[in-house]
Amino acid sequence: MSITIRGDRDEVIDAFAEVLSDYEQRHPRAKIECYRSDAASIRVRIIDPDFEGVDRVQRHEDVWRWLEKLPEPVQFHLSLLILLTPKEAATSFSSHEFDNPISLTP
Repeated sequence: MSITIRGDRDEVIDAFAEVLSDYEQRHPRAKIECYRSDAASIRVRIIDPDFEGVDRVQRHEDVWRWLEKLPEPVQFHLSLLILLTPKEAATSFSSHEFDNPISLTP
């Protein structure tokens, strides 16, 4: 699989895709998606069967091993990191909102 980037690409989102491609090589069944929700925010969702039986804290620690390779000014763009199994993704509000972002502007 490849990492899906929705919307326009820029240097920051490409940097996220680059470090997450290393994660993807070790987790080939993972589905990784990124998009920029506004000028200062990037959202990332990883749906990975390998998360099965792994608590949420450990999932974040595992993924941050890759994300911490990014320079801090790039890391600061991350506003949402969703780490789910495929089963969890089917019923997760955060996963649904990732696909159907709620607009905060009138």
